[in-house]
Amino acid sequence: MRQTLIDIGLPVLALLAALLIFGGFVAIGGVNPLELWALLFKGAFGDWFSWQNTLQRAAPLMLTALCVALPARAGLVVIGGEGALVLGGLAGAALPMVMPVPSGLAGLSMICMAGIAAGALWIALTGALREYRGINETISSLLLAYVAIGLFKHLVEGPLRDPASLNKPSTLPLEESLRMGGIFGSEVHWGLAMGVVLCVFLGLGLRFTVWGFSIRVVGGNPRAAQLVGMPASRLVLLACLLGGGCAGLAGAVEVVAVHNAANASLIAGYGYAGILVSFIARHNPIAVIPVAILFGGFGAAGSLLQRRLGLPDASVLVLQGIAFVLILASEALRDVQWRAVWRRLSQPAGPDRASAIARGQSVPSSSP
Repeated sequence: MRQTLIDIGLPVLALLAALLIFGGFVAIGGVNPLELWALLFKGAFGDWFSWQNTLQRAAPLMLTALCVALPARAGLVVIGGEGALVLGGLAGAALPMVMPVPSGLAGLSMICMAGIAAGALWIALTGALREYRGINETISSLLLAYVAIGLFKHLVEGPLRDPASLNKPSTLPLEESLRMGGIFGSEVHWGLAMGVVLCVFLGLGLRFTVWGFSIRVVGGNPRAAQLVGMPASRLVLLACLLGGGCAGLAGAVEVVAVHNAANASLIAGYGYAGILVSFIARHNPIAVIPVAILFGGFGAAGSLLQRRLGLPDASVLVLQGIAFVLILASEALRDVQWRAVWRRLSQPAGPDRASAIARGQSVPSSSP
């Protein structure tokens, strides 16, 4: 129970501190922090229109957060979800251009599967480089994301470009029958439902299935996993395939539900924001759902801050960056024994004792 409270409390305190610091920054520029916080809430959750915008942005955040969370449970720090997302979107948009695709649900499924395959293979490359060549997965996934974005731009602006897209290069627009509609007539597309289902399914799978237990063992102690005969490398690749497939699905859904083609609007930073969502959720797929909705709300409120307060639309990225730094810093406080620290500080301290406490050294009690 105590550990659960710590797991929930530290991220919440870090987010509150991020809001306070962000409010302090805008106050320097003459903006009322109270008005800022009120508009953040209003732009994210103030009415049904705000909720729709928030949930629409939360859908790709859930899927890209899974691209970080699943490899993290296997002991990897993969931050290349942006590359998997853009390649997944490109694969989905290009599929009708290279082969006949049936209309309706069958065609939508094929486009989504193409996105899943592209994203899964791209992140699996990171896992393979780590397992078979010893290359750090954090560096390789980040660099591969830049490679993926460069490849995306080359193909969209070159071989796959729609000749009619003059000012904004893009692929050919999808047929009306291949576009994903909203949930029960709303502006929130079915990608949100996909994200929620995948978060719940993968969260329960990691907790209650054999493959989920095996991935967690590999992430906790890979040497022990190898000693008991677990295929550690294959489990790492499985986690990367699943995570990359989720990010690739996010790209395909953005194409069929939002943009109707692959273009530069697909590079919106959802892959990088998913890193923050996953870390705040402590790589728990089920906890990803509320965190993604919260950060989807921050993104949705950006335009309102611009209209009402004159702040740049990207100012919410500053808030996200502050939150990320504070979340990482809060991890250093997770294992602190606060009662022991309080007992040591509450005792009378001479010069030697004070200097020892400042250095973090253990000090014997003054009691007989």
